[in-house]
Amino acid sequence: MQSMTGFGRGTNSSKTWLANVEAASINRKQLEIVANLPRSLQSLETRVRKFTTPLVSRGRIQITIRLESADGETNQNVSLNRKFAKSFDSAFADLSDLLGRPLLPSASDFLRQPGIFEIGESDEIDPETAWECVFPALGQAVANLNEMRAIEGKHLEEDFLGKLTNLEAFTATISDQAPFRPEHQRALLHKRLADMKIEIDQNDERLSKEVAIFADRCDISEEITRLHSHFSKFREYISSSEPAGRPLDFLCQELFREFNTIGSKANDATIAQTVVEAKTELEKLREQVQNVE
Repeated sequence: MQSMTGFGRGTNSSKTWLANVEAASINRKQLEIVANLPRSLQSLETRVRKFTTPLVSRGRIQITIRLESADGETNQNVSLNRKFAKSFDSAFADLSDLLGRPLLPSASDFLRQPGIFEIGESDEIDPETAWECVFPALGQAVANLNEMRAIEGKHLEEDFLGKLTNLEAFTATISDQAPFRPEHQRALLHKRLADMKIEIDQNDERLSKEVAIFADRCDISEEITRLHSHFSKFREYISSSEPAGRPLDFLCQELFREFNTIGSKANDATIAQTVVEAKTELEKLREQVQNVE
């Protein structure tokens, strides 16, 4: 089981280039791959996606690729847009004439103005040559990303098992309390009749029928059975090598459904309180499940 959050870095060098690749992932219901590449390497985006897609199944994966010259020299240069700079200076002169006082642009005025200085790549990069350098770094980054996701997944697994044990304990408490409800209802009916000064025999058929109807209406044996089935399936998914995020989320919904049904049928203070505690623990579990791939 893997988490959907992680980070990995990879580097590789050739005679010409030095490639640095970073891979970071966060939660998403579906798989989303975002590739940030130098402008001259945009044609490699499809290859990056094709390589990454089989290695992850869910989450937003952001791949950032930086390519530098192997000799340490930057592949970018700064050029001056001379026409724009002269036009900008001329505008200040016009503003001076308009206001009737001298206004001179400072160096910071020029630096703050987008478009006066343009950053570009000094040499054209051959995509095929660049890919030979980028590919090993990309593989290393994604491998490190998945390694971190697996470590985080192990921590989540331990947390899940602890919460699952708590839910099983709550279910056991409910199961132990359930058989006493019909007799409790019988005693309650007798008390109500006694308070109304109505005498009735303990074995009265009408009383027994009322208790039987109550017992049938409040029977939760099927819900208890399904809860145990869901718990077993939950453990199976946790130990699986396949992505388990979606099925675990579905099971959490089913567990909520069963506990809600038990709560509505309970008509018992102890069971109702236990259901509230179980749903609180289940909500914590479901929040953590959202982090699972």
